[in-house]
Amino acid sequence: MQKLDQQQRVLVIKLGALGDLVQAMGSFAAIRIYHATALTVLLTSQSYANFMHSSPYFDAVWVDERPRVWQMHSLFSLRAKLRGGLFSRVYDLQTSDRSSFYFWLMGQPAWSGISRGCAYPHANPNRDRLHTIDRQAEQLAIAGIPVTPAPDLSWVQVDKTRFHSLTQESFVLLVTGGSQHRPDKRWPVEHYATLAVRIAQGGRTPVFVGLRQDGPQMTKIKAACPRAVNLFEQTTLADLVGLGRNAVAAVGNDTGPIHLIAASGCPCVVLYGPSSDPTLCAPRGPHVITLRCSHLADLPVAAVEAVLAGL
Repeated sequence: MQKLDQQQRVLVIKLGALGDLVQAMGSFAAIRIYHATALTVLLTSQSYANFMHSSPYFDAVWVDERPRVWQMHSLFSLRAKLRGGLFSRVYDLQTSDRSSFYFWLMGQPAWSGISRGCAYPHANPNRDRLHTIDRQAEQLAIAGIPVTPAPDLSWVQVDKTRFHSLTQESFVLLVTGGSQHRPDKRWPVEHYATLAVRIAQGGRTPVFVGLRQDGPQMTKIKAACPRAVNLFEQTTLADLVGLGRNAVAAVGNDTGPIHLIAASGCPCVVLYGPSSDPTLCAPRGPHVITLRCSHLADLPVAAVEAVLAGL
């Protein structure tokens, strides 16, 4: 298969979520290497646009506002923008119903994905049984890109003045969050509070990161462990990478920030309940350990503490 010339314009679609975006970093790198002379554009969600602007993989980042089918004006505007990009190759790494619809919206360009009739279909009937990283690597191989590296966040520039005093300490990151509608993916906050106490007793600072909706948890955590540091809703994606580079370790639920922290190189313990399978979606790395329990509330603090101590 011939590499594409300097006039090539390449679109990569990866809308989210955060963990999936992180796991696509190796695919982004592979596409950038293969299409080294092409103009390469990422179509993603607003939440990740600023972060991805700083990456070395794309010449431009476009935001998908995800118009509904009845929002005809917005839908036509999106079609005009996508067709106006004159993309002669599209890599759909989202492979959702929405992104597959864009294949038809754009007039069926040379497309790698799962859309019916596309040029480079990932037609493996077992694709959904592959780990996310392996599935995308196989998809790219079908499109002519034979090697996909591991996700790499070494390009992330971190403001070292933020949290400077904290990074002079020995600290452990704790990621308590997760989807509000998926409580089965959350280890109980009481368990995190107990773990924080034991981390503090070991001479390290427990540092909690997450979103605003997780902030009320700090009332229980602080009551149990006054030494705990609250960084809920205070960190950018780049901040999380920087904290991960400096942390002794991290413990977290299966949620986007733990994927980002793991990809920074931080040793991680990632906790899984019954609704997600770590063999399909867990962060990868030499210092990533997963623990799975049919009911996360039944996963004892002592078991997590023992694994954490071994990192």
